[in-house]
Amino acid sequence: MIPGGGQPNMQQLLQQAQKMQQDLANAQEELARTEVEGQSGGGLVKATVTGSGELRALVIDPKAVDPEDTETLADLVVAAVQAANENAQALQQQKLGPLAQGLGGGGSGIPGLPF
Repeated sequence: MIPGGGQPNMQQLLQQAQKMQQDLANAQEELARTEVEGQSGGGLVKATVTGSGELRALVIDPKAVDPEDTETLADLVVAAVQAANENAQALQQQKLGPLAQGLGGGGSGIPGLPF
């Protein structure tokens, strides 16, 4: 027989949920501080974003600049930013994936709690 009529210890569940929320907040802060890079054109254009996806820097090699063909440069910039954002998303999955599953993202959420 389980003490308390078989009901889970709500205090313990709430403490676990609060710890998971704190771990998630810590991971999100770390992502916001971590920078990842993406590049295109064999490194002619490099974009740096934070792990949360904020564009921080853009470096364009002078060889990529052709006043007669700004479309190619624009395409290289877009491709570099997209590559950097893909790297940021991979980092997010690595850092937040297990935490999000623990908070209910894996179908094992705590009923009645908003996560």
